[in-house]
Amino acid sequence: MDQYELVRTGYRVYGKNISELARLTGHSRNTIKKAIRGESWGYKERNHQPFPALGDYMATIDGWLEDDKDKPEKQRHTAHRIYNRLADEHGFKGGESTVRRYVRFARMRLGIETSCAFIPCDPEAGHEAEVDWGTASAIISGEEARLKFFCMRSKFSGKHFVRFYPCERQQAFFDAHVHAFAFFGGVFPILIYDNLTSAVRKVLRGRERREQESFSRFKAYYSFDARFCNPNSGHEKGGVEGLVGLARRNYMVPVPEAESLEELNKKILRQCLAYGNHKISGRDRKVNELFEDEKQHLLALPEADFSNALICDGRADKYATVIVDKNRYSVPSHYAGFKMQVLLHVDRVDIFTGAKKLATHQRMYGNNKWCLNPHHYLELIQRRPMSFHSARPIRQWRESWPESLHTLLERFCHAQGETKGIKDFIAILMLYRDHKTSEIDAAVEQAAKNNISSSEGVRHILSRAGDADTPPAPLTTWSSLPPSDVAVYGQLGGVQ
Repeated sequence: MDQYELVRTGYRVYGKNISELARLTGHSRNTIKKAIRGESWGYKERNHQPFPALGDYMATIDGWLEDDKDKPEKQRHTAHRIYNRLADEHGFKGGESTVRRYVRFARMRLGIETSCAFIPCDPEAGHEAEVDWGTASAIISGEEARLKFFCMRSKFSGKHFVRFYPCERQQAFFDAHVHAFAFFGGVFPILIYDNLTSAVRKVLRGRERREQESFSRFKAYYSFDARFCNPNSGHEKGGVEGLVGLARRNYMVPVPEAESLEELNKKILRQCLAYGNHKISGRDRKVNELFEDEKQHLLALPEADFSNALICDGRADKYATVIVDKNRYSVPSHYAGFKMQVLLHVDRVDIFTGAKKLATHQRMYGNNKWCLNPHHYLELIQRRPMSFHSARPIRQWRESWPESLHTLLERFCHAQGETKGIKDFIAILMLYRDHKTSEIDAAVEQAAKNNISSSEGVRHILSRAGDADTPPAPLTTWSSLPPSDVAVYGQLGGVQ
């Protein structure tokens, strides 16, 4: 029986006095009296919790916390650091838990950075989405690369889009939006950002921002409004902040591998689509089911995507390259010195002279990189064959040659001499312009097996490649020919 009940029943029903009840239960007489009066049984919390082990140390702790108010947030005292300083500098012998408990109350009393609670929200369907960037490593074509990935997440449904880029430049920022809008099938009326320089030129007081002019044009084209977080307040778009971590932990572990950035983005896109079957904690329906209710509220996409290409002028230098964004891109060598117009896309570079397109290259990021198409230099190298072995475009190309090409080069030089052999070998390289790479590689391999030492032999093999399944027509036999007219020979003598 509960002792509180025992004391009260013994006193009121059986007439036991206080002394008898004290001996029976082992409690003090005062405790028995409280139970008889009906006062609360057991311990009650003190209105003020003293910290006797800290004593005079409390003033020291308060001083450190007060000084922290003017310090950078990431360089303020933690409870653990305060405990270590007390132990090392002041000889404190108490426990760390005591210090932690006091620091928690002291911060509240001093109005310093107490842990804040979160407000439960119920976002409106198809109204807002959040945007952010993350960083991760991937292996592209066998080489590790540090890449940026763009994230957009619906606040209502949690459906999200992730895409990799080599950088966070404004062109990549706009291109990512275009792909995200296509993924969602519409435009969210409000997008929430931090104060990234691709969108914000200057942070003003409060919520006011001076936007980049190009971002304002982009925003007007898709008819959405931008809302920016307060500086150093990433929690204001906590959904996409969480998405950055979720994508890195789930989509990028183990480190993803792909032959190209486009292939990597296709893999990530499949994972984003699969996430639609996930049910977020606290929701009663899956992501895709929520998005079905949401997508009808999105703004319609414009008929044409935003023009995200930059146009700039240039000139082909003596190396037949055009410098674009601190990198070099080749054009055919006979255009050296010509003025060029460059169309700069996020993933490629198109080079024109007048209305004629001369070259298309994959865009490079960084400084002082050379993107050289070896076909742009073959005629020039053929006229100057001694530059063949040191020519940069050839040296880069040779790294991907099949072994049969190296064999033919050596055989041509041995049979024809180095100068003529190189010139004749370049004629084979020129065949790659007009034929499929697989066809040329097959012809070169067959030529290497048959000890052919001239480009004419390779051309012959290539010309017969399409007729490989058709046997050659048999020669006409002598017996089927008409009989010879010997009288014709006699007439030859009269020919003057």
